[in-house]
Amino acid sequence: MSAAMPGPPSEDPAEQQSADTVREFTIDELAAETQVPSRTIRFYQSKKALPAPERRGRKAIYTEDHAERLRLIARLQDQGLTIKAIRDALTRADRGELVLGDWLGLKSQMQVPWANDAPRVVTRQELFELSGTDRDGLIADLVRSGIIERSGDVFSVQSPALLGVTMRLERAGIDLPTSAAAVKMLRRHVSKAAVEVSRHFLTHLSKTASESGTPGTVVEVFETLRPVGLEAVQLIFAQEMEKALRKAIETGRVTDVVRRSS
Repeated sequence: MSAAMPGPPSEDPAEQQSADTVREFTIDELAAETQVPSRTIRFYQSKKALPAPERRGRKAIYTEDHAERLRLIARLQDQGLTIKAIRDALTRADRGELVLGDWLGLKSQMQVPWANDAPRVVTRQELFELSGTDRDGLIADLVRSGIIERSGDVFSVQSPALLGVTMRLERAGIDLPTSAAAVKMLRRHVSKAAVEVSRHFLTHLSKTASESGTPGTVVEVFETLRPVGLEAVQLIFAQEMEKALRKAIETGRVTDVVRRSS
């Protein structure tokens, strides 16, 4: 008796159905899957950041694509983006105008501080160590000048480096209020210059990317801008200060100061 010829390997219908089935969710199921509240999902839809669900009668059906979009929105929010910026970025990515991976890399790059000067919360003794002195009235003068903020027994120093600068100036004879006022002047003018220069560079980069058809090496450009920008500001400010002080000497203003302090 001849053996029966083996037929083609059978497939489990349940397994095949499972592989071909697209996961679907109601809004409550999607909320449970992504840990995003239903009201927030509806908000994202209203802002066009999340595609509308498929309608089957009165039922709204979401898929794994919606779940992935919600996870991506969460990542972008972690980068500090507003919902409008997220919507615009996702729309451009959907059109192929933006590679989100590269863009997220740029955002991560921009999270690195340009100046090695992170805010600190310090104790009274640590504040004296940062200041290089524990003179009477120091804390009151620093608080009054807006250089530090007090919260009970601890102190918030937004810029330890600037604190060091003001204390060096105090040792040279320039009081804290005068230094603090100078810092405000610098910040006001440098802030305006930073906005103008960043717009200038961004316009150039946008034009270059548009002409070449590729985003280029934007991350590398920003990596270069950090040290070069700091060096350029330091150099230009030093040159302009030199000009201003030379002019003050030529017009006799410095002579008047020296005469009064004698």
